[in-house]
Amino acid sequence: MAEERVQRRLAAILAADVVGYSRFMETDPVGTVARLKALRNQVFEPLTARFGGRIFKTMGDGFLVEFPSAFDAVQGALEVQRELATRNADLSAQERIELRIGISLGDVIIEGDDLYGNGVNVAVRMEGLAPPGGICISSNVYEHVRTDAEFGFEDMGEQLVKNIDRPIQAWQLRVDAPTGKASGPSAMPLSDKPSIAVLPFTNMSGDPSQDYFVDGLAEEIITELSRFRWFFVVARNSSFAYKGRAVDVRLIGRQLGVRYVLEGGVRKSGDRLRITTQLIEAATGNHLWAEKFDGQLADVFDLQDKITEGVVGAIEPSVRGAEIERASRKRPENLDAYDLYLRALAHPYYSKAENQQAVEFLRKAIKLDPHYANAYGLAALCIFWQKASGWTPPTDPTIADGIQMAKVAAAEARNEPQALWMAGAVMALLGGDLTGGLALIERSLSINPNSANACTFGSIVHAYSGDDKRAIALCERSMRLSPHDPFADINMVAFAIAHFMADRFDQAAAWCDKALQIRPDYPAALRWKAAACGLLGRDLESGHAVQHLHKVSPDETVATLTRYYAVPMQKPGYLNKFIGGLRKAGMPE
Repeated sequence: MAEERVQRRLAAILAADVVGYSRFMETDPVGTVARLKALRNQVFEPLTARFGGRIFKTMGDGFLVEFPSAFDAVQGALEVQRELATRNADLSAQERIELRIGISLGDVIIEGDDLYGNGVNVAVRMEGLAPPGGICISSNVYEHVRTDAEFGFEDMGEQLVKNIDRPIQAWQLRVDAPTGKASGPSAMPLSDKPSIAVLPFTNMSGDPSQDYFVDGLAEEIITELSRFRWFFVVARNSSFAYKGRAVDVRLIGRQLGVRYVLEGGVRKSGDRLRITTQLIEAATGNHLWAEKFDGQLADVFDLQDKITEGVVGAIEPSVRGAEIERASRKRPENLDAYDLYLRALAHPYYSKAENQQAVEFLRKAIKLDPHYANAYGLAALCIFWQKASGWTPPTDPTIADGIQMAKVAAAEARNEPQALWMAGAVMALLGGDLTGGLALIERSLSINPNSANACTFGSIVHAYSGDDKRAIALCERSMRLSPHDPFADINMVAFAIAHFMADRFDQAAAWCDKALQIRPDYPAALRWKAAACGLLGRDLESGHAVQHLHKVSPDETVATLTRYYAVPMQKPGYLNKFIGGLRKAGMPE
């Protein structure tokens, strides 16, 4: 009996996927299911059906649709994206449901109501190349629709995609293009997060054998940057489309929908390598940061790790600073929860007035987004800083508020490293839960080991817990990650605490001196300097530290500092050692 013939037909396939589906399901699974059901019933299914579309497969976060023609598939996709853009216009970034859509034309295999084959596979890969709210089409779809309808297109070049053995030419369809022929690059919508594209590095040595290292370096940086959950990092396939092409970064910013571009080059001379990198603000072409790294070719992989660590550690504060500046320029009535968080992030530590302003911004952000883990965490950290700076008495009711905010941040954080370390620091240093706080900080570092702040505050908690070696290692890592950190004085005091707890009082005093060179009125540095010098018998230095401290924070006494430091200094002997040093320095009772 002859084998049954496989049924095939030519079809236009549309693949759609919900952006951030996992995040939605983590924060509100029931509400997400209801919203996706409404999306299908009210928007997706009726609009695609209008152009002959048939949904033949539904996943939890997406749909596959068959159309009779490429033109119908493109029209249906445009209608869906434009309707969603209208519905999202008045929603916050956290409430918006956006789709990525990919379209391909190809041969498909029919199995009942389901379809398989290359046409389906390519559509799915095109969807992966599309930005949120965007549409990406394959070259055969482009050839069918470019003259039949007056759409706007953007050439994305040849793309290497998963499970397809040859490069595929891709085009991005302008969702915002009006009827009428459109040409030239379009302005893609920006992510609600700070967005960055890492371009393939240039091999400037003329040695093709180094291409693997050059490409691998950029890929490692993309991977590490992706650990920062507050970044939107363009996927490798999209950014590598520019390999070997001389394109203005401002055009790349528009084409990829990013605010920042990282580019670099590698030069080989004998057995030495030099790698240069620079971070550029795409809209203006301004350079935000640049660095060079040198090393031996024999240590190429170790060098790659060091470069990746250095670049990522430097980019994070550079981008954060640029984002804060951007938010500060926005009119107050246009601020959303993220902008309020950025404004608060600018100066939460140094002055009482700025700290209180930061808390006010954060309370507004939390009101707009009650599940904003980072806002809860930073608000808790600000309240901790009020107590640490002597601005509030130990019995102030806001302290309990700060501890509660830290607990909410921990509950809402899930895998958000920024919220995790802030919550952990406050729960340990303000709430006295050293074990629980350390667990949160170490979890944060396991997700993102390149956070200088997490290292610094983790060091302080480890020092109070009696692990001075781990504390110093984290301080050193923080300094490596962010050598020009504007809050480097906090890390220097963390060094001082670790050495003090290990009875290395001379080193503790030296680190306090370094911190005081940056911020002469830093209360914590003055306290630890006074205690260390008091135990060393350096009466003149300890006396000066106490006098200076009383000018900065006149209400501090042995009694108030005992109540404050008794919370984190639970290890036997630690509090008595510290208070004993303060008494020898002349701190009033």
